[in-house]
Amino acid sequence: MSIAGAVFMTLFTITVTMMLIRILGQAAKGRVASEDVVALIGFSALSYSPIIIVLTGFISVLLVITRSYQDSEMVVWFASGLSLTRWLRPILEFAVPVVILVMLFSFFITPWSYYQNAVYRARFDQREDLARVSPGKFQESAKKDRVFYVEKMAEDMSYVENVFIHNVRNGNISVVVSKEGTVRTNEKGERYLVLDDGLRYEKSADPPEFRLLEFERYTSLIDNSRETDYITNSIRALSMKELVAQFVVTPRAKGEMLWRVAQPIMAFLLMFLAVPLGFVNPRAGRSFNLLLALLLYVAYNNLTSVMQTSVSRGRISLLAGWWPLHLLIALIVIGLYAWRLGTNSRRHPMVMWVAWRKRLRERRAK
Repeated sequence: MSIAGAVFMTLFTITVTMMLIRILGQAAKGRVASEDVVALIGFSALSYSPIIIVLTGFISVLLVITRSYQDSEMVVWFASGLSLTRWLRPILEFAVPVVILVMLFSFFITPWSYYQNAVYRARFDQREDLARVSPGKFQESAKKDRVFYVEKMAEDMSYVENVFIHNVRNGNISVVVSKEGTVRTNEKGERYLVLDDGLRYEKSADPPEFRLLEFERYTSLIDNSRETDYITNSIRALSMKELVAQFVVTPRAKGEMLWRVAQPIMAFLLMFLAVPLGFVNPRAGRSFNLLLALLLYVAYNNLTSVMQTSVSRGRISLLAGWWPLHLLIALIVIGLYAWRLGTNSRRHPMVMWVAWRKRLRERRAK
């Protein structure tokens, strides 16, 4: 368990670091609110947790088996008449809690984290335009038709200085610049940005003309009429109840169900695959085994994604898509177990070849 904890913390730290860099970049570009960065990092980490746990179980078992070979513990194990299959019971005791944990994350926690992530992003997109502005940065409006720049802003957003507004509507372009402005609310609760002593540049498409206007007071409505509706179209944000409800009629729901079911199956098969895969020469390093394991995991995970995409697009049915890959991995596990079991047998071809070469050298020495 100590090895599993160390592996999990390493993978989790790498994931959180990558999420931190990506989300901080989005916050710097004004795509997410700066106060939501910590929450978004947490939700992103939860969404990647099933993959991290699967990889943790696989690498942990592999490291334990590899270390047993390197420390010659497996030599004593086999010399005592114990078979490699005796590892199945302790691996199973370790695998069952891991598989249950992967199921909880894959079926319940990860969809919830995707939904919360979408809620936070939608809430930022639905904020009024002035609330989205950060002093000293150009910021696009929610409707993508205006660009704001404010050099200074009061904490309560009631006063702004050095304002720039670029507006595009129906092919007409207008640019408004002002030294200062205030935010006011009318009787209906609508908020307006009132600018003082500025210029307005207008360019119309039909008829094509250009105008320059100087104003003492300019009023612009702050768009705050959008309804607060946080419904997301992401299939990964659906709960299991919602996913089952769409399962019959939506191919995307079938593909998502394939992915969620595949995660615990992958965790179970990979941990048993690590036992025969952990064989290593005590005199050699274990880097090759670890690299091979990572390549196998990447291939397994990517092929699962390919099957999910094929089911989501209706190319193959869910019945024909969810089991062949897992069956192939199960056969590979059985085949490797048979190979490793035969390696310790006197009838194995490699053992017979080594024994024959030894007898041949003894005869030549005589």
